[in-house]
Amino acid sequence: MVIKSVELKTVCGVTSKLPQNEIPEIAFAGRSNVGKSSLINAIINRKSLARTSSQPGKTQTINFYEVNKEFFLVDLPGYGYAKASEAVKAQWGKMIERYLVKSEQLRVIFLLVDIRHEPTANDVGMYEFIKSTGFKPVIIATKLDKIKRSQLAANVKVIRNKLKLENDVPVIPFSATTKQGREEIYEVMESFIDS
Repeated sequence: MVIKSVELKTVCGVTSKLPQNEIPEIAFAGRSNVGKSSLINAIINRKSLARTSSQPGKTQTINFYEVNKEFFLVDLPGYGYAKASEAVKAQWGKMIERYLVKSEQLRVIFLLVDIRHEPTANDVGMYEFIKSTGFKPVIIATKLDKIKRSQLAANVKVIRNKLKLENDVPVIPFSATTKQGREEIYEVMESFIDS
């Protein structure tokens, strides 16, 4: 996949109306601080289009990036941010739910988990919720450069077991630093854009 153009087209807050897009949408969900903005920047080959922050919970809107005028990359708000109030968390949850249920162009959801740790209760809940909306999420295990190569197979197994993944659900180990895993993500994206 060659990224020729990227433009932030729509930003949806809690009360915003969702856009009626005509081209496929590919969504990225993940816990706060899982490296979602870094992954999106690596995928679209830009340094800082998706805002990265040392302060988790920065993405509080649904951001629609138009890529190559062919599809939208959709950045969902990070969930599980400890310092957010319960009311704010509930609003983010409703916003994500509304998008997953109502979008007519959504083709696939990538769910990001941290390869260094067992998926959290929030990760498990999000995986189950995405499945309940009729999608089968593709798992991206971020921060690959933070573990030893010898730990990779065992850590991926922990993720598969904790999320109770079916055998056909891929887990793609990814590093925003080395870009390892990016080609595999492109392949999955292309298979859904072309279908």
